[in-house]
Amino acid sequence: MALEIERKFLVAGEYKSFATSSERITQGYLSSASGRTVRVRILGDRGWLTIKGPSKDGGLSRFEWEMEIPLPDARALLDLCEPGVIDKTRWLVPAGDGIHTWEVDEFHGENAGLVVAEIELRSDSDAFERPSWLGPEVTGDRRYYNSMLTQHPFSTWPSR
Repeated sequence: MALEIERKFLVAGEYKSFATSSERITQGYLSSASGRTVRVRILGDRGWLTIKGPSKDGGLSRFEWEMEIPLPDARALLDLCEPGVIDKTRWLVPAGDGIHTWEVDEFHGENAGLVVAEIELRSDSDAFERPSWLGPEVTGDRRYYNSMLTQHPFSTWPSR
């Protein structure tokens, strides 16, 4: 069982020229109850099932368990998910420190216009370099959780 430690930021500049790869992601939630989520994801041509526990440390960390599942099973499970599907392109951008990698999610569909960057850390005190294209931090702001974006898409926010 793993503890996921990550920080999340809005993107305020051009990042794609720094990316080493990108992949389309479709995901839905079998459960998006407060304190636990069960996610089904199709990442390229692979399926994944992920269980996440409640956020801790102001949204900085949470329990995460993930397992690859057969693609046909992932497709079938997406049909059972709660309403609202996340559609996004994930861009991988190496951090300047040579250790970390930024995962920059460019959302599509009802969440178009939203671009969020996440960096996974080894500890809550792990230092990292902030690139020039990074905007304000939104770690712990539930509005930016993917499970919340299925229920309250970015396009419906009154002030963006």
